[in-house]
Amino acid sequence: MALVRFISSRKLSTPFFSRNVDRFELTRIGSIRAAFFSTQKLIGDEPVLVRDFIHRALYDAKHGYFSQRSQSVGVLERSIKFNQLEGRKAYMKLLEKVYKQSDISWFTPVELFKPWYAHGIAEAILRTTNLSVPLKIYEIGGGSGTCAKGILDYIMLNAPERIYNNMSYTSIEISPSLAKIQKETVAQVGSHLSKFRVECRDASDLSGWRNVEQQPCWVIMLEVLDNLPHDLVYSQSQLSPWMEVLVENKPESESLSELYKPLEDPLIKRCIDIVEHEAPPVSKPKEIWSKLFPKPRRCWLPTGCLKLLEVLHEKLPKMSLIASDFSFLPDVKVPGERAPLVSTKKDGSSSDYSSYLDAKGDADIFFPTDFWLLERMDHYCSGWRKTEKDGTPSKKGRKRRTLTLDTSAFMDEFGLPSKTRTKDGYNPLLDDFKNTKFYLSVPTHNTK
Repeated sequence: MALVRFISSRKLSTPFFSRNVDRFELTRIGSIRAAFFSTQKLIGDEPVLVRDFIHRALYDAKHGYFSQRSQSVGVLERSIKFNQLEGRKAYMKLLEKVYKQSDISWFTPVELFKPWYAHGIAEAILRTTNLSVPLKIYEIGGGSGTCAKGILDYIMLNAPERIYNNMSYTSIEISPSLAKIQKETVAQVGSHLSKFRVECRDASDLSGWRNVEQQPCWVIMLEVLDNLPHDLVYSQSQLSPWMEVLVENKPESESLSELYKPLEDPLIKRCIDIVEHEAPPVSKPKEIWSKLFPKPRRCWLPTGCLKLLEVLHEKLPKMSLIASDFSFLPDVKVPGERAPLVSTKKDGSSSDYSSYLDAKGDADIFFPTDFWLLERMDHYCSGWRKTEKDGTPSKKGRKRRTLTLDTSAFMDEFGLPSKTRTKDGYNPLLDDFKNTKFYLSVPTHNTK
């Protein structure tokens, strides 16, 4: 479940999208009560991989960041009438008012731009899907249900009647409270209820996908990837082998520290193989330079995303995928390639940590998405880049057709930009998403 970040009132002019930076910044607003508890309760006596530490820091039922949030989700009472706003200044003033009124809630872009954001996604699905078979949609991390309702509304009004009558929409939601809210939101249109259901479970748990028909379907993930657990690997120099990083308690104190071990975890190994696939060999000058001036390396790996994609491709091999998320995060203090922002809010003021180890249930941890790597993982999980039993690369053809678009390009193509434009021509949906992208992936029959 990804809970998007909101606007920070102290930086309303920045054109980026992040935690304590504006752009209608998907960072949550409102006070977060600090978590004062022993680190022993978070990771126990035994060292854990970084992905397990992050998962507990965010999702632990008692001490995780999200468990300490309000159970209410930010839901606008009515859609914003952008055409009645003079321009950016008026839009920002309205947002500030909305955030203050929703002190401890969070919003998603699909909520702030309802129904137009969801309508753009629905249009992309209708243009791309095979309408000769019943339309099946799965949404992972459906938030307040606004996306589901918007898509069902659009299909009901714009698709042939048989498409709407025979479709199904399944939300995979890990939070029981959000699952309840989704049902209430969709129920605002009575005819939607027979087509919509919520399964309260973890989408990356293979055992949860029981008795699923392997038919063509769509999977939607909006702002899901940024909060998926990541692993961290470390190398002493540019040429030294990677080591996996674990988090441990220091026996003599409450502080946490890192522990480095040779690579053993299969998921980390698979992720590194994908990252380094077809990497060019190290040149002789670079090798000499690395020996003369060794430089430690730290690299964050989206192992949570890889695990989820592996499950989805195994259980839904004919799926089409549409995902949106951050492609870049500004002002990151945590070191390493693809490093996260670790941000907290205390006494109404936001601050960012310089180490992920400082996040002990009182801070959000969210990552940028490397869309180039996402595409590689998607192809790998579909079977295209896996190796044969003798270790040679698979000769099978590409199984996926993929496309990455800036949010503005996606909405310009599939949405209705005129609906989110202010009087002076400013369009927050097109102008303020400078560091977010959409990823589309559909199966192809080119597998010979």
